[in-house]
Amino acid sequence: MQATSYLPFCLILLVVLVLFPCSRYPLTTQQYVGCSLTTPWCGSWNRKYSILETQNPKSIAHSAETTHHPLDPLSIQEINKVRAVLSSYGPFSSSFPAIHSLSLDEPEKSVVLGWKKGDPLPPRKAFVIALLNGKTQVLLVDLDSSRVTSHSTHQGSGYPTLSMDDIQVALRVPLSDPEFNKSIMARGVKLSDLACISPSSGWFGPDEEGRRIIKIQCGSIQDTANFYMRPIEGLTVTVDIDRKEVVRISDTGREIPVPKGTNTDYRYTAQDRPPEMEPINPISMEQPKGPSFRVEDGHIVKWANWEFHLKADQRTGMIISQAKVRDSETGELRSVMYKGFASEMFVPYMDPDEAWYFKSYMDAGEFGLGLTALALVPLNDCPRNSYYMDGVFVASDGKPFIQSNMICVFERYTGDVGWRHSETFLPGFNIREARPKVTLVARIAASVGNYDYIFDWEFQTDGLIRVKVGLSGMLMVKGTPLENIHQAPNQDDMSGTLVSENVIGVVHDHFITFHLDLDVDNTDNSFVKVNLVKEETLPGQSPRKSYLKAKRNVAATESDAKIKLKLYDPSEFHVINPSKRSRLGNSAGYKIVPSGTAASLLDLQDPPQLRSAFTNNQIWVTPYNRTEQWAGGLFVYQSKGEDTLAVWSDRNRPIENRDIVLWYTLGFHHIPCQEDFPIMPTVSSSFDLKPVNFFERNPVLRAAPNFEKDLPVCRPTASS
Repeated sequence: MQATSYLPFCLILLVVLVLFPCSRYPLTTQQYVGCSLTTPWCGSWNRKYSILETQNPKSIAHSAETTHHPLDPLSIQEINKVRAVLSSYGPFSSSFPAIHSLSLDEPEKSVVLGWKKGDPLPPRKAFVIALLNGKTQVLLVDLDSSRVTSHSTHQGSGYPTLSMDDIQVALRVPLSDPEFNKSIMARGVKLSDLACISPSSGWFGPDEEGRRIIKIQCGSIQDTANFYMRPIEGLTVTVDIDRKEVVRISDTGREIPVPKGTNTDYRYTAQDRPPEMEPINPISMEQPKGPSFRVEDGHIVKWANWEFHLKADQRTGMIISQAKVRDSETGELRSVMYKGFASEMFVPYMDPDEAWYFKSYMDAGEFGLGLTALALVPLNDCPRNSYYMDGVFVASDGKPFIQSNMICVFERYTGDVGWRHSETFLPGFNIREARPKVTLVARIAASVGNYDYIFDWEFQTDGLIRVKVGLSGMLMVKGTPLENIHQAPNQDDMSGTLVSENVIGVVHDHFITFHLDLDVDNTDNSFVKVNLVKEETLPGQSPRKSYLKAKRNVAATESDAKIKLKLYDPSEFHVINPSKRSRLGNSAGYKIVPSGTAASLLDLQDPPQLRSAFTNNQIWVTPYNRTEQWAGGLFVYQSKGEDTLAVWSDRNRPIENRDIVLWYTLGFHHIPCQEDFPIMPTVSSSFDLKPVNFFERNPVLRAAPNFEKDLPVCRPTASS
């Protein structure tokens, strides 16, 4: 697929929708000067995306799409049908609600597992979350009967994911407030240079209940596109989204200068001199015969010994389903994972000031990782021979739109070795055996305001799945009078690192919790903690005094499976199928292998930690429940933490030899440094799902090596 081209009259629209379409959503006052609802960049979300669709040739192809698999996302025709049903639905006859989520209501797991290609599809249903008169409506729509089969009003805390309309409304409101405009001008910032973002408010007490609120903060785009590095410190506007009014203005930082724009612009065209390094020639992994993978029916990916279902999702970004690997001995496709995705993200900042304390984002549930995943950049985000996949999502008015090229799938070879051995000491043998490691990657990149998150699901031929998260983009910075740390009365009182003149990079965390419904050779699995325990030798038994021994403990209930990782309590964590055994009698299994990670250090009663209690442990195991997918709850925005993974797990349900879900939290502590300014080099971490006694032997033993006749070997020229 090629990147979509747009006509010139859409350029202003693209500045808003493509460059800045996301959570802490920036918008400049210039975009409202002299505009009316008849101009393309000032209309509703529906108006904007109707323009995009007419210019996007993919919308023509998508409009003719049909579904082939029970887990395929809703098609454009199905979304339009749901909208028609809701438009004629009695409770909505006088006022159509704002649609915040419209997605496939997946069939029961047993139905999906029993379905085979060629069978009729199970009944198609849509799960709808809407807002009407400030109340959250939850509906099921049966597409076969064209009727609403279930409708309830959410009674607990929390609201649905913010819509683009919500963010636009919130950003318009302060511009009509005299106090706000006066404060902006008092800072020496022209209204024409103003760019504002919409941080979520979190939940910090009863004063914020009963209405949807959002915070507005601003920066200057004078002399730079990077307004994040030019914050107007201390100015925070609290807006009631539904009433479209200012609730409160906090203006505490007028003595703090707006940082200069010097050296903040990160765009290639803005660089005034070349990098101080030897040039790097363009590099690419060439595939003379083309890619080895294929995508069937739009969503089934087949590569080497792997097969899985892949789709875009408005909330989580990307979902991997029914991942199966082919047995190296029997050729049978064996189940590894029914469903895997990033369930929630928690990003708390460590500054108690009025303008900062509330910054504790839940990016998936508050803003949507799919909504913020823009078109990937060929040759930079994804290599040659990548396959690109779109998302078909839904706007506030219930109409579909296309999120183009938001997922890419590609093969990767970085020079890594799959396995090798050389032998010189064996008489009569001179062995040099090595195999290259080629992997398959599915990737999205979500630009959630200032931060960019790159999610990779990497499949290896040895049966391993590596899940990797990369962080890039801009720091969220705090304005300060300081130009040098020696000016600080007490450096320990600073909430972060001085990364440039008048700019503090505030200390913060990133936590990404993954929902991993592992089905190792079927649904009935157990969770096993394998402890490495030090054993003392008996007197006279051995010259050794101690050794390590692996002791296995099967978790009976959810409490047994709550794991806090400890360096000096080494363990492995296996999901096994007790009824599926190898010829040697070992249970087939997969283990989760953490890489570098971090744990939340916040007080358990701190309001942000109450909402994100799913980060209290790095590993949880729960019995499968199709309603328990979102670690922070279905309704995250302004929630109190009443419906989280931690709450579900406190039921302490039995999990032995049952259909279970493994939850893993990948964490980062981020103490900013000067190298993170003005834009961060990518930092990443990962975890592995690795087979344990799943195969009878090394599954890539018979893999063929590369030969020079297959692919010419390039050698560097001699140095002059």
